[in-house]
Amino acid sequence: MADSLRRLINNESCRILQEKLESWYKDYHINSCDQNLNRCCEIIEMNSVIQGQLFTILNQTAREGGHYAGVETIKSRLLPWLGTCFSSTTSGRPFETSLSLIQESIEKERQLREFASTRNHELQQLEKELNSTRLQLTLVQQDLAEAQMALEDTKTKSATTLLAAEDEIVHLKAALKASQAQEESALRNLDRLNDYEQQVQILKDEIAILGAQKSVLHSRLARSRSPSPRRCQSRSPSPLPLRSCSPGRARLTNAARRAHLVARFSEIYTQERLDAQNLLRTYIDDLEIVQRIIYVAAVESFHAAKMAFRQFKMRVRKTLSLTYSGPESLEDTVLDYIVRHEDLYDIQASVNEVIRAMNINPKISFPPEVDFIMISSLIRELCRVAFSMQTLVPPLDIAFGADGELFNESKYRRSYDSDFTAPLVVYHVWPALMENDSIIVKGEAVSKRGALWSRRSRSKSRSRSRSMSPVLSHSASPNRTLLPRSRSPSPIRSGSPSKWACSVYNASWFSH
Repeated sequence: MADSLRRLINNESCRILQEKLESWYKDYHINSCDQNLNRCCEIIEMNSVIQGQLFTILNQTAREGGHYAGVETIKSRLLPWLGTCFSSTTSGRPFETSLSLIQESIEKERQLREFASTRNHELQQLEKELNSTRLQLTLVQQDLAEAQMALEDTKTKSATTLLAAEDEIVHLKAALKASQAQEESALRNLDRLNDYEQQVQILKDEIAILGAQKSVLHSRLARSRSPSPRRCQSRSPSPLPLRSCSPGRARLTNAARRAHLVARFSEIYTQERLDAQNLLRTYIDDLEIVQRIIYVAAVESFHAAKMAFRQFKMRVRKTLSLTYSGPESLEDTVLDYIVRHEDLYDIQASVNEVIRAMNINPKISFPPEVDFIMISSLIRELCRVAFSMQTLVPPLDIAFGADGELFNESKYRRSYDSDFTAPLVVYHVWPALMENDSIIVKGEAVSKRGALWSRRSRSKSRSRSRSMSPVLSHSASPNRTLLPRSRSPSPIRSGSPSKWACSVYNASWFSH
């Protein structure tokens, strides 16, 4: 018995049976029905072999115990177990139930095979798609590699082009700086040349004046040394030979100076006038009074500049007429001299004259703390432009304007706050510029219905309330010093140190 038990242990049949059971359990859902049945039969066979060996060991053990040894154990355990096994096998399920179970197992096996075939087909399809995707990925990688190579080539070419462009830009900048330096040097040389030409012309004019004075002195000296009065009387000055009149500098530059002055007049309207208007609005709230003040300043500036030009021209003509014998006419020479020496114009005297005229003008009123000298910069520019306009051929002048006149579309344009259907002008904002009888630059005026008569009635009542002397009434302001209105003084009387005044004074002294 011990040998049989040892052989059973050495065969390891139980361990092999356990391994086969575990392996069958793992592969049960994968195997087919036949494979599972074969496995089950194989396990039953091995179990039957083990049971046979165990029954042999049981028989040997019972023999060794004698006839009565182990009877109780056999009765209590082996026989009931055998009876249970046989009864369960004979009284189990009926045959029909076993057949249905077999059919169900066959159906499930068939379904399992179909499911496996479907899965295999899907797996094959997925493998095909995977292969195609891999192929596409390979192509895309190849395209990407080619694109990277092209990009690297483009970067290399761009870098080369950029370097060339930077070098060219550096060269162009250097050339530009050189050209700018040459241009600046040329402009400086041109300015120096213009300054030299002006100085040469001034020296020529002074030489001509000195030559004329010298000739006058020689003639007087010769007359004073003459012993015979008859001989002196017999000498009559021979008439100057007629020479062809050539145009002077004033006529040659007339068109350019005219365009510049017209542009400057428009610039004063758009810039200096608005600056003066904003300055006056800080002291005067009424816009109409401010615009009237600026218009009166423009009119008086042109009037003072024209008067100063006439006096200036008369003095120059008187000085040059004593010794002039040039090829040009005397008027052209006088005009050319004035154009060359406009800096001798005593503009401050004209500004003072304009301020005096504005102080006694009954159309404008102002607070006592306001002085018209605050807009002296506007008056100065207007006087300078008006004086230069008198040197043109023909001269330029502003148009006459009166309150209540009929509005003329070709002469004025209406202000933004005007009544565009009103036929009469209430007051003027800016004068129009004229050449002979033609309008060059339009002025600005305000037109409103029914406002003219109310303003006239208010102005009459305001004029009655004023004192008899406008100068005395305005002189009460401590910030304003008023003088009686008179003509603008000449450069000699005003005491302005100018070389023209000195030359005129010397000429007049020598002529006496």
